[in-house]
Order: sequence, then structure tokens, then C-alpha cells
Amino acid sequence: MHAWQMQEAKARLSEVVKCAEREGPQEITLHGHSVAVVLTREMYDRLAGTGQSLVDFMRASPLHEQEDIAFERNQTLTREIGF
Repeated sequence: MHAWQMQEAKARLSEVVKCAEREGPQEITLHGHSVAVVLTREMYDRLAGTGQSLVDFMRASPLHEQEDIAFERNQTLTREIGF
């Protein structure tokens, strides 16, 4: 990831964006500390996910309305572990 100083990134914003498209995320630094990253929209959407909450995801499940779902569970308190 290429690092750009804030001043340079401001002056060359179009180049920073083009580099993000070609090379991937571009880091922006201020006084030597990373403060931002420029991403392509495609990468941002992939990282951000669907925007759907876990509750909405579960409600969309075909099992949402079923009440007779049986989950098998091991009821033992301990288990054997081999080293």
C-alpha cells in the first residue's frame, strides 16, 4: 500500500484515486500517522457487506417461522483432549 502525506494527497487527489483503482488501497498520513485509506467503491462495498443487520438476515431465513427445530448438543461436562 502506497502512503501519501496529507498535503500531497490533497494536491494530487485524482492521482491517488487512480492509484487506488490500479494498485489497491492508498494510505493517507498526517504528521507520520496513518489517518485514512482511499479505496475503490467496489472494495468498500465488499468490505462493508450487505448493510443487512443480523436480525434482518435471520428473519429472511427459511427457518424463521419454524418452532420445532431441534438442535443436538453434547451434554457432557468434560471432554477428552489429546496432547
